[in-house]
Amino acid sequence: MFPDLTTQLGTVTLQSPLILAASPWGAEVIQLASSGIGALTTNSIGPHPRRGHPEPTIYDWGEGLINAVGLDNTGVEASVPQFRRLKAELAQRGVKLIASIFAETPREFNTVARMIAQAEPDLVEINLSCPNVERELGAPFATQCTAAAEATAAAREALSLPMSVKLAPNVPNLIEIAEAVVKAGADLITVSNTMPGMVIDIESGRPVLSNKVGGISGAALRPIAVRMVYELYEAVNVPLIGTGGVMHGRDAIEMIMAGATGVGLATVAHRHGTAGLKRVLNEMDSWLSEHKVATLDEIRGIAHR
Repeated sequence: MFPDLTTQLGTVTLQSPLILAASPWGAEVIQLASSGIGALTTNSIGPHPRRGHPEPTIYDWGEGLINAVGLDNTGVEASVPQFRRLKAELAQRGVKLIASIFAETPREFNTVARMIAQAEPDLVEINLSCPNVERELGAPFATQCTAAAEATAAAREALSLPMSVKLAPNVPNLIEIAEAVVKAGADLITVSNTMPGMVIDIESGRPVLSNKVGGISGAALRPIAVRMVYELYEAVNVPLIGTGGVMHGRDAIEMIMAGATGVGLATVAHRHGTAGLKRVLNEMDSWLSEHKVATLDEIRGIAHR
């Protein structure tokens, strides 16, 4: 028996549940897309070109990565033709394009969403929760129900495309915020963004990142993301993209058992490239075959039963 990994993410059909999460993917992006993933998420794009934080911006501390890229991007106007070309190349590999966007105000979310729609991505991710630019842009939208809902509604007004809202892990009222963005028009929810943290080089006595603090990702984040997916599965009636620390096939299975429809991953791709993504997919396939699971629907949310 060959398990069917086809995944229905709202109105978007994926060839597998694995989704390359938002990150500054470079020239290797097409190679990564040839690994069997279902979708690829772009680096977050804002209203204007933005230079991120000075190097170093990404550091592998062993149990995961810490990053403070600082929303470095080319701006939405330049990104539209780039995304059109990228979507065509991904389509040849059966991979969907998710365009991630950010903004400083609800009005800007509306503007960026309206412009990015011209690239016709398969789905738009509304990044309300970037944790490493708070000093410049203020508290993330994802930390307050009203702010999160206003940004979501502004983007929704501009979009007819499916829309996922990316939430933060470091909030005390996750369910209330999720309910607010769903009410404001979110079709899906992505959990979670990275967790703010710091790593210090004990030889120099200085933080390893130029920004000092950054977002923690990798295996250390996975139990937090699994908990968020589990809680939201019972609270909101929209598909969830569980993202955080998925390094092996068993991690992806765990996320789906918690209630995720799609499974985001990035650290494994940064560390191991295409081979790492293929390994996760093969491990999933092997586990499902060994346990005689024909479709992912059979195990989705099983932890709640």
